Amino acid sequence: MAIRNIPEVPGYLTPTLGSTSIASGATVTTVAGLTLNGAVINLTTNAQSSSYTLVLADSGYLVEMSNVSANNLTVPLNSSVAFPIGTQINILQTGVGQTTVVATVGVTINATPGLKLRTQWSSATLIKRATDTWILVGDLSA
Repeated sequence: MAIRNIPEVPGYLTPTLGSTSIASGATVTTVAGLTLNGAVINLTTNAQSSSYTLVLADSGYLVEMSNVSANNLTVPLNSSVAFPIGTQINILQTGVGQTTVVATVGVTINATPGLKLRTQWSSATLIKRATDTWILVGDLSA
């Protein structure tokens, strides 16, 4: 039986009470008698070996920055690449070269203490909050 006021999203989350059948590859979470069935979401990787500017296809991806030298991951203007508000992009620095997240002129990235991934194997997530405004959270340095 579906729960009122919680919409069903085909192939994603189906709120139910009681017993239910589970599709292949799905996960089940139960909280105080509420069961949510959801498909497993696997993260796709986009490996980069030099400085890189984000593209629309990076939405929801893990961008791996692998370089022995310092490198930049650039966030473009919305007028160039229109990521929807709420977009999340994960970043992982796999190389020893420090990755700095750079805002194109007109883009604001809010973060603390800075916009650099701290060291090799540090990660961060970019989240779009408004047309040209993002936040960066994660293992960062000034």
